[in-house]
Amino acid sequence: MSLRDVLIVGAGPSGLATAIAAKQLGLDHLVLERGTLVDGIYRFPPQMVFFTTPELLEIGGLPMTSPYEKPTRDEALRYYRRVVDTHQVQVVLHEEVTGIEREAHGSDTVFVVESRTPRGVTRARHARAVVLAMGYFEHPNLLGVPGEDLPHVSHFYGEAHAHYRQRVVVVGGKNSACEAALELYRAGVDVTLVHRHGAVGDSVKYWVRPDIENRIAEGSIRARFQTRVMEIRPSSVIVAPAGEGAPSHTEEIAADAVLLLTGYHADPEFLRRAGVEVDDESWAPRYDPETFETNVPNLFVAGGQVAGKRTGSIFIENGRFHGEAIARTLAARFGG
Repeated sequence: MSLRDVLIVGAGPSGLATAIAAKQLGLDHLVLERGTLVDGIYRFPPQMVFFTTPELLEIGGLPMTSPYEKPTRDEALRYYRRVVDTHQVQVVLHEEVTGIEREAHGSDTVFVVESRTPRGVTRARHARAVVLAMGYFEHPNLLGVPGEDLPHVSHFYGEAHAHYRQRVVVVGGKNSACEAALELYRAGVDVTLVHRHGAVGDSVKYWVRPDIENRIAEGSIRARFQTRVMEIRPSSVIVAPAGEGAPSHTEEIAADAVLLLTGYHADPEFLRRAGVEVDDESWAPRYDPETFETNVPNLFVAGGQVAGKRTGSIFIENGRFHGEAIARTLAARFGG
């Protein structure tokens, strides 16, 4: 049996930072990723610009350069490929971790990490420690309304061009929804923004807020605030006033496509299956904030995996430091 020091689940910035720190401390590591490298960033709209500056995205001591004040998605993808090549991080891509078990190994207990490739090949790897750094982008916040699974409904936004001359309903009121609504409008799309609160979110970027508010004020983008989605139909969306009790009236909005940009969350059930205690309300795992170790010995969380429902509290800027604390803890236990 081949036994590694640490297996890291997730090849996002926090997972890669953990692998780099582990390698620098002499720990045998491997990263398993169900998608492509930094898959969450890869799923961003191609024209996306980060809110932060380049140096706050850096990991592994490798500088990130950009001719712009704020880097683009393509620059970030190029940077993280360079990070992996420079540090020779051991990464297996397109292999999904399906289960984590523990078994006796002499006087110790080790982890058995089971995985599956897109072609159905299954593997089992053994490690003394596991770090869960899967993020949350794979798990959108569902509305739980009829029609949410229709083919013209998506929880992810890509590009506006495909929706040219269509009627699109965008549900949400934070950065993703506002930026999508603006890009769609400028690509010749008939856009309606539906949000359950009375205005766009407080966290909307300072240069996006006046743009979306002005477009709404002039009628270029229609907005239905304090409104909730009741049902999605093949060519329309049924909405009603938000609030307690039965709706006093409903409205039908014509729609060729529906974008439900209502946020994402970490997967609490995966954590529970691995033995991690998860809060029923916040979905946050139980972990030591100094070491990021969960209630399961030698099982750690990093990056967005610590957030539960509060995904707005963890970004690349702060999640990239989790791996250093984890690696130091493991090096002290296992030696380098």
